[in-house]
Amino acid sequence: MNIVIVGAGAIGSLFGYFFSKENNVALIGRKTHIDAIKQNGLIIKGKTRKNVKISTFETIDEVPFMPDLLILTVKSYDTENAIKQTVGLIGENTFVMSLQNGLDNVEKIEKYVDRKRILACITTHGVVFFKPGVIEHTGIGKTVIGAIENKNIPIIENIANMLSKSGIKTTTSNDILKDIWIKAIVNSCINPITAIFRCKNGYLLENPVLEKIVEKICEESTNIAKTCKINVSYEDMIKKTKEVISDTNNNYSSMLQGVINNKKTEVGSINGIFVQKSKENNVESILNGVIVDFF
Repeated sequence: MNIVIVGAGAIGSLFGYFFSKENNVALIGRKTHIDAIKQNGLIIKGKTRKNVKISTFETIDEVPFMPDLLILTVKSYDTENAIKQTVGLIGENTFVMSLQNGLDNVEKIEKYVDRKRILACITTHGVVFFKPGVIEHTGIGKTVIGAIENKNIPIIENIANMLSKSGIKTTTSNDILKDIWIKAIVNSCINPITAIFRCKNGYLLENPVLEKIVEKICEESTNIAKTCKINVSYEDMIKKTKEVISDTNNNYSSMLQGVINNKKTEVGSINGIFVQKSKENNVESILNGVIVDFF
């Protein structure tokens, strides 16, 4: 399979490596990262230890083939710009997959791509961008893939099997949009609090005050999701959230990494969407609102 990964930073580079075991993969990313990979290979530290040669390009125009699968790993605020730039690479047989945080990526992608050809992948693997050409795989997580509309298309099983065989255990979902909401609820609790208090995920359960804050945000986000006809319960979501914190206890959230590196955060596509939906559905969003205002 021909695969192009757009916005290959930490998570895009990690998945690029695993996909490259059995596929023709091209990474598109920032010049410093791309140049370092060209010179020294992609170096992966931590849970995965590899130095691998992989095709890299700075711009879309340099890619020498049409992809069967185009994967977006850019930050959610860059989604629309990225998909507009890649339209020339999207053929009638190309699938586009979002491997991103946030609740508004699919609606941005579908402005340019038929919903029948849009896939989504969510993961709790932890990855840190160490320096150009070097990433650190900090935590093993769970990965789920599904189609936005065509629930049973063969490519879903193919990708899941491919990733599982390569080392990233992956399952399929018949309701990936619900799974995206579930991950957003979890992220709405973990990401901003770790970013505000500059702590690893695990500290949220070590500090009783932060644990209580996590619980309250989870309750609010779950209530908002319910008004959007997402069938979730607080009991299930707080259990899920604490499981993710425990599984990724040594991870630095992507939002914290952004704050440390003085980059724009994805708070608008996570907590900001909860605030937006709460206003549309006349439900309380005090904590999510405070978080959005903080950033």
